[in-house]
Amino acid sequence: MKPQESADGKERIRQILARMSALEKQLEDELHRREGEVLYQISNRKIHFQEEVRQAHKRLRFGLSRWLRQSRPGNVASAPVIYSLIVPIAFLDLAITVYQLICFPLYRMPKVDRRRFVIVDRHHLAYLNGIEKLNCVYCGYATGVFAYAREITARTEQYWCPIKHARKTLGVHSRYATFLEYGNAADFHTHQERLRAELERERQAASAAAGPTA
Repeated sequence: MKPQESADGKERIRQILARMSALEKQLEDELHRREGEVLYQISNRKIHFQEEVRQAHKRLRFGLSRWLRQSRPGNVASAPVIYSLIVPIAFLDLAITVYQLICFPLYRMPKVDRRRFVIVDRHHLAYLNGIEKLNCVYCGYATGVFAYAREITARTEQYWCPIKHARKTLGVHSRYATFLEYGNAADFHTHQERLRAELERERQAASAAAGPTA
């Protein structure tokens, strides 16, 4: 492949990623705009349902005795195994947070906003009983921590090793598309510095958006 063709291909990838990011932002804005249409609103990080909706939700709630009677024995038996994972998940949450607090400023990378990934809000739903609410809190926390850790490790990989794998990899993160092709030794350090510079620009943009600190 000629150098110019390679550069053109990388530029097309960057343009596609930019369009994807813009579409994701449009989708997020549209979902927020339609909050009223789905009978709830978010104000100051709190969720508010219309009163008639809350009452309808309460009427649909399964009581604990009914819920336990209808639960599969295997579901109940597996509960201790599932909930035992809270220890390593909480440790991962703590460890990955400490890591980025120490290392990301040294790398001049933007910190990942944990609040955008770890979202626990389904326990506000009145049609869930106490056990269901606890399950939803746990699932929201666990999946949020994994997504949070994934973004932190993705930025780390972009900084240290932005090289694609030789084999096709499923479920790659969004930054992977900008990585260098496997085996392209000549462009590695130049490309690595370019991606590091992009992380620095992200950090500057995030700082500018946050505004001056008190």
